[in-house]
Amino acid sequence: MPLIDLDGVSHHYGALRALHEVTFSVEPGAIGLIGQNGAGKSTLLKILLGLMQPTQGTGTVLGFDIRRQSRPLRSRIGFMPEAESLIPGVRGVDLVALAGELSGMPRRQALRRAHEVLSHLELDEARYRRCEDYSIGMKQRLKLAAALVHDPELLLLDEPTAGLDPAGREAMLRLLRAIATRHGKSLLLSTHLLGDIDRVCQQVIIVDRGSILGVGRIEDLCQQRAGRYRLRWSGEPEAFLAGLKTDGATVTMSASGDQAQVDVPDHWTTRQLFERSLSAEIVLHEVIPEEEDLQQVYRRLVLK
Repeated sequence: MPLIDLDGVSHHYGALRALHEVTFSVEPGAIGLIGQNGAGKSTLLKILLGLMQPTQGTGTVLGFDIRRQSRPLRSRIGFMPEAESLIPGVRGVDLVALAGELSGMPRRQALRRAHEVLSHLELDEARYRRCEDYSIGMKQRLKLAAALVHDPELLLLDEPTAGLDPAGREAMLRLLRAIATRHGKSLLLSTHLLGDIDRVCQQVIIVDRGSILGVGRIEDLCQQRAGRYRLRWSGEPEAFLAGLKTDGATVTMSASGDQAQVDVPDHWTTRQLFERSLSAEIVLHEVIPEEEDLQQVYRRLVLK
């Protein structure tokens, strides 16, 4: 069963179109939701939570209908909002326990789970401190604890590394990766930081101006760049490189002088490269087809 399955979901705020005919299906696991500010990520999260009815379209999350089963759906989801969403004067452990109670847990069970989750997230020594006295990094972990307290099947995380310094960001990403891998939970990580998704996720949803531009496993979306190779050789390459350029190839040399990125004509195969290296009396040690990374995929789909 798909983790999330949407069909033709659109949402309008008056004349403003926030989402337009969003259709996609993703399997359980760690999923990145990437897009610029205003792309429609927050609206999509609210619809997945059942907090907002789409203007049109249908879908399921964890098998629950997003229109008709929003209440039981929310009991199976943990949500970490981008906004601070903490209550001044309330101790950390009481805030997390309250989140558990709001998810349907009895008070005693919610309090016990709050202590467990705070200890797991290394907030045990600060559990009795008031929320406003937490540092930014501790506040982010406290919000994560509130999302985890009822042991949800799916976590929706809205900019979980916002405001963190490099060390805090690294710690948060380690936690999320451990939650997804060692604890087997599915998570949807919404962010505009491609590096966060690269570190945590195996699947990605790329959204821009309310439309879905790409969905799938990151490794599947990263296309091999046709006709582009990285070459490394030994010998004097001048005649070899000059011959490539004469035949229509584009050559970009590395700083070391023994490697180059080569874009060859469409009809070429690697055989032509070896034939030309043989005639120029150099030895090719590497002929590696170049593949896109996530940043290049994003640029190809969004900035084209």
